[in-house]
Amino acid sequence: MPNLLEQLKQHSTVVADTGDLEAIRRFAPQDATTNPSLILKAVKSGQYDALLEEILHAARDHNGSLEEAIDEACDRLVVAMGGLILDHVPGRVSTEVNARLSFDTEGSIAKARRLVALYEEAGIGRDRILIKLASTWEGIRAAEVLEREGIECNLTLIFNFAQARACAEAGAFLISPFVGRILDWYRKADPDTSYAPEEEPGVQSVQAIYHYFRRLAYPTVVMGASFRNSGEILALTGCDRLTISPALLEELASREGTVTPVLEDTGERDTRPSPLTEAAFRWQLNEDAMATEKLAEGIRGFEADQLKLEALLRDRLAGGKA
Repeated sequence: MPNLLEQLKQHSTVVADTGDLEAIRRFAPQDATTNPSLILKAVKSGQYDALLEEILHAARDHNGSLEEAIDEACDRLVVAMGGLILDHVPGRVSTEVNARLSFDTEGSIAKARRLVALYEEAGIGRDRILIKLASTWEGIRAAEVLEREGIECNLTLIFNFAQARACAEAGAFLISPFVGRILDWYRKADPDTSYAPEEEPGVQSVQAIYHYFRRLAYPTVVMGASFRNSGEILALTGCDRLTISPALLEELASREGTVTPVLEDTGERDTRPSPLTEAAFRWQLNEDAMATEKLAEGIRGFEADQLKLEALLRDRLAGGKA
């Protein structure tokens, strides 16, 4: 009998949530996605020291200040890592715009264009990459512009239905609604309540988003993300895509059982409402304490790891030891 992972792949596109090339080779996902935390972990592993030295050499030759050289090195590093990952997946890699630009529409657009230009310099076309942006109002507006330019986007850190809806209305190629981080919030708020996987608030959030998108015929891809256990993943079987950590990929690959689709397009269609206004978006997000807190926490977390990565590069560029 095929293992759970093999069966899951028959119903949902599996994406590796890692920068670990060995894990990507082993589990053969269609796509892969990265973020500053995963890039930092990969760099610290020592597996990419030769690549890092090559990038630092190029950054040292960059005309500008030390801080500009660090920014250049960061951009080249994430693109180089993306290129390595693309050697091992047939589909796409998601590359993240700096979290500190989450509330800067023009800054996000400029950074996205720079990353795309670096990929193109490396001979990698736009059809192989997704630009990853936080699902703030400003990030969604940046995606709207980029999508019109043929730069397809992955809108991440989605905890709230209004975020997902606004992304679809902006024409985003793909969204990453989170599951496990939502569960984290509810467990902290009420430690005595336990949930079966299909009853988890994060699972139900992704299910609601999926059905809404299909019913209103939005082409935006729904990719469940941030899983804490394999039960959550199986409860979303049939979702367009699922981005899964190596540990959970391993668990699914080692287990037998029967996987049946949970999410399916029923074919029912409704008329789309008028797009959310900025005021309505901000109010609906504000009224959702979980989403407000987890979005802010997620942005701060990615920025914290971005700063650690920059500190490592600064030390190397200044001639010290990382």
